Amino acid sequence: MTFNISYTTFFLLGFPGLRESRSLLILPFSCLYMVILSANGLIIYIVTTQRSLHQPMYILISLLLAVNICTATTVVPAMLFSFSTLFNRISLTCCLVQMFFIYFLLLFDCNILLLMALDRYVAIFYPLRYTEIMTGQVLMGLVGVAATGSVGIVAPLIVLASRVHFCRSNVIHHFTCEHMALMKLSYGDISLNKTVGLALRVSNRILDLLLLGASYTRIIHAAFRISSGGARSKALHTCGSHLLVIFTVYGSTLSSSIVYRVARTASQDVHNLISAFYLLIPCLVNPVIYGARTKEIRQWLAKLF
Repeated sequence: MTFNISYTTFFLLGFPGLRESRSLLILPFSCLYMVILSANGLIIYIVTTQRSLHQPMYILISLLLAVNICTATTVVPAMLFSFSTLFNRISLTCCLVQMFFIYFLLLFDCNILLLMALDRYVAIFYPLRYTEIMTGQVLMGLVGVAATGSVGIVAPLIVLASRVHFCRSNVIHHFTCEHMALMKLSYGDISLNKTVGLALRVSNRILDLLLLGASYTRIIHAAFRISSGGARSKALHTCGSHLLVIFTVYGSTLSSSIVYRVARTASQDVHNLISAFYLLIPCLVNPVIYGARTKEIRQWLAKLF
């Protein structure tokens, strides 16, 4: 008889295997959230307050870290509520909104990495015209295109999810409204939702990796041909920082996707942990990479402390 109705209110249940011990996770994840906010916010503060850092590369870095803060803010508070039996209720509308922002921010994050590659490409191949090409208006336009493209990719997935009837249960065994976690509660044919979700994710990742690989291959090749040893070392060092962030973002996402599909018999807690890994690890690691490896930011951090 429950198949004749469609639930519009759900209960998030993060790490259900821990049962009553789930409340013990509130403190460590709260501390992790505070560290993410502090580390990312500190570098954003330095970039925004120091006029010498008002350059496209540093602006893109601060934008990437701002996206990290937004991602953690979208995920962690809902995660903390899911560990409680009193505050873990969420409406279908809020669930779809959270799903939209999670996937939008993940895609926007990847698109910012593409803009960073474009910025370094222009800086290496057109050094004398760099300031003429990468103006503030151009940068704002590129960021707008990246944001619009992210919305255009995520929107069809959310629209399809909103049309599904959720009749099996109203308990989401996850700490966020991930697409597949919500689809498990559906009744009826959701093959279109699965196909669209997988196609968008795979095609976007493959296209991003191809563009990033082609860009940085040419950038590194051109950097080795720079006659000045100091300029060559600086260009390679900067590209190295970007490549570390790319490896962190795409490595965590791809590895979690592979493990998720290979370890189908694993418990729901394992899948929850994998999701937490790919959602939060980049938010924690990215500010460390840019803070430690970017000389100008590192110098201002030293002065600040």
